[in-house]
Amino acid sequence: MVDFHTPEPNVKAEAVVTREAKRVPPPVRSQGTDSQWASPPEPINQILDAPSTPTVLISPDNQWFIELEQPSLPTIAELAEPEIAVAGFRLNPKLNSPARHHTYRGMTLNAMQSGASQPIPLPDEARISYAHWSPDGQKLAFALTQATGLELWFLNLSDGVPHRLTEPTLNATYGVPYRWLSDEALLCKFIPADRGEPPEKPSIPTGPIIQENLGRKTASRTYTNLLQNPYDEQLFEYYVTSTLGLVTLEGRQQRLSEPCLVDEAIPSPDGNYILLTTLHRPFSYQLPSSYFPLRFQVLTATGQHVRDLAERPLADAVSTKFDAVVAGPRRMCWRSDRPATLYWVEALDGGDPDQEVPYRDALYELNAPFTDEPRELWRSQYRFRRVRWGNDTVALVWERWHDTRLLRVWKLNPAQPEAPQCLAERSYEDQYSDPGMPLTEPGPFGRHVLQFTPDGNSLYLTGRGASPAGVYPFLDRLDLATATTERLWQAQSPYFESVIKLLDNEAQQFFTLRQSQTEPPNFFLHTRSQPQPVPLTVYPDRAPQFAGMHKEVVRYQRADGVQLSAKLHLPAGYDPRRDGPLPMVFWIYPEEFKNRDLAGQVTTAEHAFSRPSGTSVLFLLTQGYAVLNNPSLPIIGEGDAEPNDTYVEQLLTGMEAAIDYVVDRGIADRDRLAIGGHSYGAFTTANILAHSNLFRAGIARSGAYNRTLTPFGFQGEQRHFWDAAETYMHMSPFTHVGKIAAPLLLIHGADDSNAGTYPLQTERFYEALKGLGATVRQVILPLEDHGYHSREAVGHVLWEMVRWCDRYLKDASEEQT
Repeated sequence: MVDFHTPEPNVKAEAVVTREAKRVPPPVRSQGTDSQWASPPEPINQILDAPSTPTVLISPDNQWFIELEQPSLPTIAELAEPEIAVAGFRLNPKLNSPARHHTYRGMTLNAMQSGASQPIPLPDEARISYAHWSPDGQKLAFALTQATGLELWFLNLSDGVPHRLTEPTLNATYGVPYRWLSDEALLCKFIPADRGEPPEKPSIPTGPIIQENLGRKTASRTYTNLLQNPYDEQLFEYYVTSTLGLVTLEGRQQRLSEPCLVDEAIPSPDGNYILLTTLHRPFSYQLPSSYFPLRFQVLTATGQHVRDLAERPLADAVSTKFDAVVAGPRRMCWRSDRPATLYWVEALDGGDPDQEVPYRDALYELNAPFTDEPRELWRSQYRFRRVRWGNDTVALVWERWHDTRLLRVWKLNPAQPEAPQCLAERSYEDQYSDPGMPLTEPGPFGRHVLQFTPDGNSLYLTGRGASPAGVYPFLDRLDLATATTERLWQAQSPYFESVIKLLDNEAQQFFTLRQSQTEPPNFFLHTRSQPQPVPLTVYPDRAPQFAGMHKEVVRYQRADGVQLSAKLHLPAGYDPRRDGPLPMVFWIYPEEFKNRDLAGQVTTAEHAFSRPSGTSVLFLLTQGYAVLNNPSLPIIGEGDAEPNDTYVEQLLTGMEAAIDYVVDRGIADRDRLAIGGHSYGAFTTANILAHSNLFRAGIARSGAYNRTLTPFGFQGEQRHFWDAAETYMHMSPFTHVGKIAAPLLLIHGADDSNAGTYPLQTERFYEALKGLGATVRQVILPLEDHGYHSREAVGHVLWEMVRWCDRYLKDASEEQT
C-alpha cells in the first residue's frame, strides 16, 4: 500500500536545572543614539544589499519561463504608506491593494530549448504582481502598480510585447483581482465607477459600542486588525465592494455585476459560468472576514443569474479545536477536469469534532446547467483535507484527524463513487514513509489535473525523500491498480534536487531545482537517457562571504532516548583543535508530536544551500559565532496525554542534550551560550531562561509570553484556558519572570498582525522584567509586522543581535579572562 503525507504546520512538575548561575555584567544602558536606526557590521550590510535570485514561472506548455526580478528590501518610507486595518487584514487605500503588497521589479522572457533571453520593456520602476499564465500558455497577465492603483497588463509570447488593458481600477483589496476567463478574456474585480470618497470618521461618537451573547458558545482564537465600530464596518464595505467586469485582450470591457462585497469570482473551466461568492452582514468584531456570512451563486459568463446555491451564516460558533469547521458548504469550487461541474464539502457533524458520528464530511458535486439536486460523491470518516481531480474515473481525496495524527488517501471514481479504494493510511508525523504528492499538468480546459502515464493506469509522485540516511527527493510512478510504486529517479549526494515538472507523460524529461552546500539553487533539464542534466539558469551566490563556512546535520539523543538533530553552522576557516570552542547561539522552535519514535526522525536536508537573508541568525557566523540552528525540540504527548502538559521538562532535556553534544565536540563553550527565537521560538526562549541557567543571554523576537491573553488555544494547543488552566499558567514565562537571570533582548514589530503575538505581550513582559530588576532591553520597531521587512529595521535588528551577543558572550568572557 502506498502512503501519502499532507504537511502540517506545527507541564506540571517544575524542572529547574540546578547549575550555578552565570555571572552577569552590568546592564546595557540606553544611549542617545538608541533613537536612530543602526547598521550591522560588515559584511552583513553588503549581503543585505546584494541582488536576490529571481522568481521563475514556467509556462504550461513547458516552452518558456519568465524570470521576475526580486526587489531589494523596502525602505521604512515604503512601509509608512497609508494603511487601513479592517476585518483581520490591512489594505492600502491609495492603491486599493493589500498593504505592503509584494511586487517584482522586472521581467525577462526565456526560451526553454534555445536558451534565448529577452528583457520585457516596462515602465521605469515597474512594480509587478499577480502574474498568471493563460490556459493555453501563450500569454502572461499581470498587474502593474501605478501611483493611484493597479492596472491590468498582458504579455503575448509571440512578440514579447506587453500591452496595457485597463486603467488603474483593479480592486485587489480582498483576494485575487482577476482570473483568466478564456485564452482571450479575463474576469476582473473593479473599483465601482461611482464609489465616491471614503467615509469620514465621526468626530463625535454617536453612542456606545455594544455587543452581547445570549448563552451561545462562541469561543474564538485571538485575532488582530478586527472591526471595532460602525465606522470600521463602513470602511470595510467601501474598500471591499467591487463590480465584476470582463476584459478582452483587445481592451474591450463589459460590466457583469452590480457593486457587491466580492469574496471570490471564479470562472468555470470552459469559461461559460462564474461561481460568485459574496460577503454579507452581520459582521463580527471578534472574527476576521473569512468567518463573515457568505452567499454562493452561479452566473453566466455575461453576468446573468443562474442559480443561488447556498448561504452560510456568520461562523461565530465554530469550536477552537483543530478539526472544527464551519457548518454548511465550504471549499466550493469547480472540478478542474470537467467543463462546468461544481464541488463542495459539508460537515456531517455540524463542524464539531467532539460529536460522535460515523462520518465527518460529505463531498458533493453539481453539473451544469445546475438544475438538478447535488450528487454525493464520498463520505469521510475523518475531516476532509483536499481533492485532486484527474478525469471522469479517477480522483484522489485526502482525510485526516488531528488528535490521532491519522491520514488517509482514497482513490475515487467520480462516475461510480460507491466503492472508493483506500490507497494509504498513516500518521502524518511519519516523514520517512511520505511518498510525496501527485504531479499535475494542464488538463483539457487549462486547469491542473492529475498527470497520468500514457496508458492512464499510473500517476507520478514527487517528495522530499526523508530517511535515516538523509533527505533525497525522488520521482516515483504509482500503479493505481496495485497501489505500488516504482522509483524512476532520486537525487544523489552531494545535491539536494527536487523535481518541479514533467515535460512528457512518460517521464523521460523533467525540470529540477538543484542545489548543494556549495552551489546555489538553479534549474536543470533532465533527460533520463542522458547522463548529465542541462543547466537552464546560472544564478550566482548572492553571499559569497559564506562560501567557506561549514554546515552539517548533527544527531544526538535526549536523556529519555528520543533521537534529536540540528543544523550546525561554523565560521569559515574554523578549526576546533587550533581555535578552541566558540561562543554559540542556539536558534529554536519546538514542535508537538504524538509519537516519540516519529519525533526523532531527521528531516533536514543536509545538502541544501544555506545563505542568510532578512534577520537570519546565520549572519552571526560572520562575526565569529557558531550557530546551532533549529535543534529539534519535540514536545511529545502519547496516548491520552497532551504534549504541553510536560512542555517545560521536555524543553530542558532537549536543550541539555544539544548543549552536551556541542560542548563534548569541543566547538562550544558552556559559559558562552546564547539562545534565541522568533514568535513561538521567542516564547520558548523565555521559558528556557525562566526554568534554567543554561544560557548566558537570550534574544526573543515577536513572541507571546502570557498565555492568559490567548485563552482559546495557541500553536499546537487546542484546549482552552479553563480546560487546562495549570498548563497555561505554567507555560507562561510571564508567571516566572522572577526566575529569569540571564540578560534578555526583546524585539517586536509595532504593527504585529499575527494571531496572539500582540506588541502588548512584549511591552508587559518588559515591564515585569524591569520591575523585578532583570537585565532586559526592549526594541519596538515602528511600522513593522510579525516579520521585519524594511531595510532600516532588518539592519537594526541584526545590529542589536550582534551587539547583544558581543556584550554578553564575547565581552563577558574577556572580562573574566
